[in-house]
Amino acid sequence: MRTVQLYDTTLRDGTQAEEIAFSVEDKLRIAQRLDDLGIHYIEGGWPGSNPKDLAFFRQAKQLPLKQAKVVAFGSTRKARFAARHDPNLRALIRAETPAVTLFGKSWDFHVREALQIPLRENLRLIADSVAFLKSRVPEVIYDAEHFFDGYKANPSYALETLRAAERAGADCLVLCDTNGGTLPSEVARIIREAQKEIKSPLGIHAHNDAEMAVANSIVAVEQGVAQVHGTINGFGERCGNANLCSIIPNLKIKLGIDCIADDQLARLRETARFVDELANLPHFTRQPYVGDSAFAHKGGVHVDAVRKHPGTYEHIRPERVGNSQRVLVSDLAGKANILHKAAQYRLPFPRKDTVKLREILERLKDLEHQGYQFEGAEGSFELLMKKALGKHRRFFDLIGFRVIVEKRKEREDPISEATIMLRVGDHVEHTAGVGNGPVNALDQALRKALEKFYPALKEVRLIDYKVRVLAAGKGTAARVRVLIESGDGKSKWGTVGVSENILEASWQALVDSIEYKLLKGDEE
Repeated sequence: MRTVQLYDTTLRDGTQAEEIAFSVEDKLRIAQRLDDLGIHYIEGGWPGSNPKDLAFFRQAKQLPLKQAKVVAFGSTRKARFAARHDPNLRALIRAETPAVTLFGKSWDFHVREALQIPLRENLRLIADSVAFLKSRVPEVIYDAEHFFDGYKANPSYALETLRAAERAGADCLVLCDTNGGTLPSEVARIIREAQKEIKSPLGIHAHNDAEMAVANSIVAVEQGVAQVHGTINGFGERCGNANLCSIIPNLKIKLGIDCIADDQLARLRETARFVDELANLPHFTRQPYVGDSAFAHKGGVHVDAVRKHPGTYEHIRPERVGNSQRVLVSDLAGKANILHKAAQYRLPFPRKDTVKLREILERLKDLEHQGYQFEGAEGSFELLMKKALGKHRRFFDLIGFRVIVEKRKEREDPISEATIMLRVGDHVEHTAGVGNGPVNALDQALRKALEKFYPALKEVRLIDYKVRVLAAGKGTAARVRVLIESGDGKSKWGTVGVSENILEASWQALVDSIEYKLLKGDEE
């Protein structure tokens, strides 16, 4: 059976999108999810461009990835450097990844105008760079930047750039529609022409400026390419990259290419929403396959028909990609998801207990109406389930807290101090904490008050903190959602809180984080 390699560049090309900035911790969490999804290559960034990417590659070595290869990305050598002295190529070697991706110019217009070097010199840059890396890295992927525009302008030169990389030992030659303006019929024709001249495996890297990135990727696969590049949710510069959330099910379901396993495909929606949450962006409701509206039906003929047979108005069963059917006039969807989560959390849940199912669904709908989202906040959702099933216990009760922020001098940073009073059993604990912000101070005070009763909390660290304004039109009175990531050196978990008051939302997320840790300790 034919296979196609899935190459994800969310952590590099995706971060070039407007409004997207991932922390190192974000990138590590996303990389783990991409591996779980079945992605074959995870492009982590450009180690020669910024300290964040260097930190990611150092820490990514510790990730327990099951199959994915982490890939470092960079450009061919500068004309003024020999390959062995080029800073970018040396940074790629220092990243110590099992594969590297190198991009070079294939459009004569770019060689003349951007690099301002002779066309023959560009061929030497490509060959020298690929050969240097191939002698030191197990796998070298070559991205032929602007290949389709280059081919349309000067076919013989565009093909010559591919030959230079092929002769130097590149393992895969990826044809890039970098400006995103090529049509599917052109992609098909140009790939067929390239295949006459090139014997190495080809790949496709498409951008979406003409709304053709997914179509161009699928057409390329139909022409025989072996590797498909894209990003989760189509993140990327300008109009974005090819959206893997559409490409993957199209390959597996429509073309019958077994690129990932069935159980991995069922994680597609949760992966898409997880990445959205860490990017601090709203979910695109009408996104194919994984959006809330992808299998939603509202009134009239459609609802009547889909209740009799889903195939009347659904091109696939939504469960295959982790989604669910929604009948908007009477939304009874979601029960399967609740049962799935109960099994995942090892919570006993009788399938016939429809009353309890309905209670959980109604609670979930109410919280979502308030602004809660549980993608990226798995800890809070597990607590919600345990509370509903009577598997939760209280570890402390809040009597009160106060947070003071004081700025003493114009050029000094503000000082934050939190005072908290809690009841643990029959004991009342009153303490304070200082932090570099009000939430950090509250976190310090809360854990200081509890650590004497629950020593395991000394292991917990607040890793990341995000705030999203949910109703921008209300200004400073808007409701906010706070997403916190915590860890204890062995695992990480996300929790969420929602309120008009940012400290109250933060408090909810902090309490969930601590309760999650303590309940896990009870289970061990």
